[in-house]
Amino acid sequence: MKGSQGKQSKEEIFYSLRLETSNHSSRILYPRPKSLLPEMMNADMDAVDAENQVELEEKTRLINQVLELQHTLEDLSARVDVVKEENLKLKSENLVLGQHIENLMSASSVFQTTDTKSKRK
Repeated sequence: MKGSQGKQSKEEIFYSLRLETSNHSSRILYPRPKSLLPEMMNADMDAVDAENQVELEEKTRLINQVLELQHTLEDLSARVDVVKEENLKLKSENLVLGQHIENLMSASSVFQTTDTKSKRK
């Protein structure tokens, strides 16, 4: 008598035992002994699912944080552009005002250099 267990899928609950005699072959089905492996696998799968859930939540949190930082960077970049434009405008206005002040000073006798030697004579 020769016994062998054939390939079985994990859904099957019976295993087979082949009995071979001189000219006849028969197969007898026996209930598969209950194993703790599926329960352990379920516990492991639950742990893996919990780990995956934690990883997924962490990834989601990080993605949201990155998106928030990108929006902040875009806002700051836009603000820098506005400040640069204001700075150029103010520089231009300062040049115009500086030239105007120089023209006023040169036209006014108050700011003219006086020759002190000629006044003493």
